[in-house]
Amino acid sequence: MSCGANAHTHVCVIISRRGAAAVALFLVFAAAMLFGASQAVALPSYARQTGQECAACHNGFPELTPYGRLFKLNGYTFKGGTSDLPPIAAMVIPTFTHTDSGQSGGAGTHYADNDNRDISTTSVFYGGAIAPNLGAFAQVTYDNGPRQLHWDNTDIRYARTTTLYDREMVLGVSLNNSPTVTDVWNTTPAWGYPYESSQLALTPAAGTLIEGGLAQQVVGITGYAYLSRLYYAEFGAYKTFSPRMETNLGASPFGPSIKGLAPYWRLAFEPQWGRSTWEVGTFGLAAALNPGRVTGFGTDHVVDVGVDTEYQFLADRHSVSVMASWITENDTFTSTAAQLIAAGVAGPNTHDHLRSLRLKTTYYYDQTYGGTLGFFRIDGSGDPNLYPVAALGGSATGSPNSQGWIGEINYLPFNHGGPSFWPWMNMKLGLQYVYYTKFNGSSSNYDGAGRNASHNNTLFLYAWLAF
Repeated sequence: MSCGANAHTHVCVIISRRGAAAVALFLVFAAAMLFGASQAVALPSYARQTGQECAACHNGFPELTPYGRLFKLNGYTFKGGTSDLPPIAAMVIPTFTHTDSGQSGGAGTHYADNDNRDISTTSVFYGGAIAPNLGAFAQVTYDNGPRQLHWDNTDIRYARTTTLYDREMVLGVSLNNSPTVTDVWNTTPAWGYPYESSQLALTPAAGTLIEGGLAQQVVGITGYAYLSRLYYAEFGAYKTFSPRMETNLGASPFGPSIKGLAPYWRLAFEPQWGRSTWEVGTFGLAAALNPGRVTGFGTDHVVDVGVDTEYQFLADRHSVSVMASWITENDTFTSTAAQLIAAGVAGPNTHDHLRSLRLKTTYYYDQTYGGTLGFFRIDGSGDPNLYPVAALGGSATGSPNSQGWIGEINYLPFNHGGPSFWPWMNMKLGLQYVYYTKFNGSSSNYDGAGRNASHNNTLFLYAWLAF
């Protein structure tokens, strides 16, 4: 496809000289990493522990295979490897971001209006067994955008395998810091697609609470049961930390606080046949919130209910996965309205709703070459107090409605064996394009200042290095 004068209407971009240079450097770096690669077993810390290839647990990581799901549900404790190294791993993600139109004043502090190269994320993990039946996934991350070190996704589990009427049953309990981080299907928000996205591009203003609104700001305990590798049920509750504790952990202390406990649930059914698995389920969260941690005005109430499905076909050379999730949120803004009225400002609607739809399909050849096409849509009640005009990221109409497509190609050179100098390394090279058909309520002039949805179309390149 050639790019003409109206190229922003197609999934193609004319890259500036700086952008072209970044792409060239990206490809040179990838080639250098490939030199000397071996076909030995390629394993970061979990894989060192199990003695399995990365492809055993992941269908183009981080998407889990049936074996990967069992490994997580059993508390990250499967053995089989011969490495004596401690269960420590690291991750670095260099990136390049180009949007169809730059952001006046810069894409962020320390960044240019457009064509930004960055080491967006650096993480260290404890990943593996702690004691018999006890294991963890615990991540500490430095985000280069805000120049901040913080705790990241954390999931500490105790699990045992038993039987119920001669049927295998896995029973477990998790101490974790984000709703859905415990989930083993890649349809729920903590692990849902896109698995990597630019931190330097504008994104829609609206999102349901369960889609990261409480991530790393809460602590929760959930218990789960997995019967006959077919039925799954999980229930638990979350509580926010104090502002001081959140500051110490590098999390934002300015978000809402939960009054009491916020219950969470997850139910799923996953039949398997041949090389195929199919999951269908539901998940959700209910919370009474003190917005801004202010008390004395009642509470806001948020209820999120999601339904999801995932189909996987995993053969020797070919794999296909198809996923869908839909979340509906109902909000009652008792406290927010009262606080604004007390300040002499008109409050939001008393009741609002929001819906989030995500679809994607992925194909991989030999767990090495992959392509993904995704679709997303957010829509709900218009509310100028919730979605005000705020520079480039606001809405002139007070509408949360956004939608678009994501196309991505990937290359994973080490899924069947890492480089000779570190055989457990893995790497995922990605070229992603996000195409908006609507942004914050409109396809054109959505902010009232002439910015169109297509101006936020994003070309994103990344190298996801895990070792």
